[in-house]
Amino acid sequence: MKDNFELRKKEHEAVRHNVGYYDFTHQLLNVTGSDSAKFLDRMFVNDIKGLKLSHALYTTMLNREAEIIDDVIVFHLEEDRYLISTLYIDKMIKWFDEHKKEEDVNYEDITNRLTMYAVQGPKSRDLINSLVDENIDDLAFFTVMDNTVGDLDIMIARAGFTGELGYELYVPSEKKEELENKLIEKGKEFNLVNITSDVIITSLPAEKGYVLMSDLEGANPLEVGYGWTVDWNTFFIGKNSLEKAKKKGITRDLLGFVVEDKEAEIEPGDKVEFNSEEVGKVTKFTYSFSLGKNIGYALVDTSKVKKTNTVKIKSAKAVYDAKLCQRIFYDLNNERVNA
Repeated sequence: MKDNFELRKKEHEAVRHNVGYYDFTHQLLNVTGSDSAKFLDRMFVNDIKGLKLSHALYTTMLNREAEIIDDVIVFHLEEDRYLISTLYIDKMIKWFDEHKKEEDVNYEDITNRLTMYAVQGPKSRDLINSLVDENIDDLAFFTVMDNTVGDLDIMIARAGFTGELGYELYVPSEKKEELENKLIEKGKEFNLVNITSDVIITSLPAEKGYVLMSDLEGANPLEVGYGWTVDWNTFFIGKNSLEKAKKKGITRDLLGFVVEDKEAEIEPGDKVEFNSEEVGKVTKFTYSFSLGKNIGYALVDTSKVKKTNTVKIKSAKAVYDAKLCQRIFYDLNNERVNA
């Protein structure tokens, strides 16, 4: 257990202070056709039709009750071509099939064709510039570009799930070992670390307030701080229910919390209580190497408990005091992500 802790700490700090890489290929859906933007605007809450070429956006997909059923990144690669990065592609395709009308839109799972290497950390730009043929200094956050590494064609997205300056390198899967070998060779100069532990889905994103679907399940975008992603000028599935929820008033929020007890054992689903009343549930719990404390998220009833309140978390092991707070613990002003 201690060895695992030390490995996680080493890999976490490599990304925070230097540079790390890992193969974290999501499932990829290629969407084409003259009605693709129109169709995707019905499927997702954000403004797909307004997405510029070579740009990306974060958005969610809702059911008719306005509950989030997937959260994704959408890339606009060509005039009538989009690439969707998801972890639930089979469910997405089924949902698309159920709601497709007489529209010129086609979608195909191309997950097996592409591999994505995430290169994350303060030195990621310098490392990639030493690797690729075209300088990436002007590549803005959430934009993409085609590039080459010698005779190897790749796509680079300035994005990531770590809360640091970072990039994602997409390469044809049959060429992935070639790219990885080149990356490792160039990485020697930068002390590149191959990230093998779970910090890529635990401590790194949690410190930055990033979410997984397990944090969003059963909630609508307004209840988890994602109202900014909703384009109210388009009709999307779940819009009527979301408008009703907004009019009624939002009384839940996905907040952060800190537990000072370093030995605490808390699991997603554990109850959150305030004044002996159940007010929510834990969705995430992890150790923050940057803060030196246990942190997590809880979806709570804000009509009964407020940010900054101290609550009780009832786990199978014990009852722990937890201080509620904002969900972002690290780089509050995005200075590192936007470096």
